[in-house]
Amino acid sequence: MLIFTFTTPLTPIVEMDKDTLFVKKRIINCGGKCIDLSDPKVIGILNITPDSFFDGGKYMDKNSILKRIEEMTAEGADIIDIGAYSSRPGAVHISEKEELQRLTTALGVVRDKHPEIILSVDTFRSGVARVAVNEYNVSIINDVSAGKLDRKMHEMVAKLQVPYILMHMPGNPRNMQSKTDYKDLINEIIDILADQVSLLKRKGVNDLIVDPGFGFGKTIEQNYQLLAHLEVFKILDCPVLAGISRKSMIYKFLDTTAENSLTGTIALNMLALVHGADILRVHDVKEAVQTIRLFLKTKEEGNKYLNLHK
Repeated sequence: MLIFTFTTPLTPIVEMDKDTLFVKKRIINCGGKCIDLSDPKVIGILNITPDSFFDGGKYMDKNSILKRIEEMTAEGADIIDIGAYSSRPGAVHISEKEELQRLTTALGVVRDKHPEIILSVDTFRSGVARVAVNEYNVSIINDVSAGKLDRKMHEMVAKLQVPYILMHMPGNPRNMQSKTDYKDLINEIIDILADQVSLLKRKGVNDLIVDPGFGFGKTIEQNYQLLAHLEVFKILDCPVLAGISRKSMIYKFLDTTAENSLTGTIALNMLALVHGADILRVHDVKEAVQTIRLFLKTKEEGNKYLNLHK
C-alpha cells in the first residue's frame, strides 16, 4: 500500500494499492483516431534543430526529414513528435518566427507524402500550436513547460481540442539546472502537475498526458528517484510519458556519450514500463518497440501463472 499526502485541493489525501495501478484503460483521441493505451505506445522523436543534444543538425533538409519519418513509422512508431526549438540545458533561444519556419517546412513535407501519420509538435508557444493543428493537422501538443512559458497555451489547446502533454520543468531551458533544490522531489512535482491537470480539465481539455520531465531541472540522482517511483504519477489519473532516451542521466552516470547510450536507454525504458509508463518517447523506435513486446510478453505470462494459482 502506497500512501501520499499533497497540498493540492485535487487530491488532499490519496491511498493507492500498487497492484491496481496498471488496470485502468486509457484512450486518447488524436484527430478522430483513437489510440488505446492499454498497451504502451512509442513516440518517435524528430528534432529539426541544429543544436539538440543527440541528433542536432541531422534532419535539417526535406529529404532527411522525410526519410527519418518513414524509418520511424516502418519501425513501429505510433506517433511522431517534431520539435523545432531545442530545450536542452543552455540551448540557444530562437524566435517564434524562426521556430515556425523550421516547423512548417517539416510539416509540409510530411503532410504532402503521409497525411495519415499521427503527429505531435514539441512547442511551448500557443501561436505555434495553433498553426500546427489548424494548418497541418497535428494531433498532439507536447509542451515542456506545461503552459508556464506561454500563458495563452492552456486556452489554445482547449480551443483546438487536441491531446496535451504537460511536462514538469522548473524555470526555462536556460536556467532549469540551477533549480534542483527540492524538499520532497516526488510530492512537489506531483503537486505542480496536479494543479495544471485540474486547471486544464476545468478549461475543457480532456486528453491529458503527464511527463515528470526527466533531465529538466533534476540532478542525476533525482532522475533515478523519479524513475524508481514513476508509478506514483498514476495518481494524476492521466497516462504517463517517460522521456529518458539517450539523456545525460544515462551517459553521465556511465561516463560515456549520448551516441553510446542505446543500451542504457533500453534498460531504463524497460524499468519505466515496469513502473507504469504508458508512452515511451524515444530516438530509437525499433528498440523501444521490441522492449515493449518483451515487457508485454512477460506481463502476459505472469498473469497466466497468477490465474492458474488463484
